[in-house]
Amino acid sequence: MKPAHTFLTLTFLVYGLFSVNGCVPPISKQLREQVSEELTLKVVLKDPEAHKGETVLWSGVIISSVNLKEGTMIEVLQKPADIQGRPKDVDESEGRFLALYSGYLDVAIYSQGRKVTVAGKIQGKKIQRLGEIEYTYPLISAKEVHLWPPKKEEIYYPCPYPSWHYPWWYGPYWYPYCW
Repeated sequence: MKPAHTFLTLTFLVYGLFSVNGCVPPISKQLREQVSEELTLKVVLKDPEAHKGETVLWSGVIISSVNLKEGTMIEVLQKPADIQGRPKDVDESEGRFLALYSGYLDVAIYSQGRKVTVAGKIQGKKIQRLGEIEYTYPLISAKEVHLWPPKKEEIYYPCPYPSWHYPWWYGPYWYPYCW
């Protein structure tokens, strides 16, 4: 085998391993295989008791979280998820749900406005006050809760200098010192 061919093969293998690792979903494969895809929050809100014991995978934004004796209760505003399972930044939702995680989660970290993906079994419903109305929340016994890191806003600074005085191979629209 030629050294150049070996180097290219090794380079592509290493690149492939790193790119595949970046696409790993945040929820375990065993739990994802149990998820009922057709069970959206809208369907469950109609009759949470009828879907008791079924596994769901929902994403959203934390409204509030509190530590209880049983674990950490997280109130989530559901949002549609992208292909990775991360909640999208859109102004649409099917409603709210409660996720009870049996372990301890720091409510200063799992705070209002943070994005989460929750997987677990439907335990039924819980009725709580929401302003002046009684709201029926589907209650999930959360097996896995993934807290998404905040997205960094990318800022683009255009190059302030034109490059027309450079040699012909740079062209008028490219400046080597601006990125």
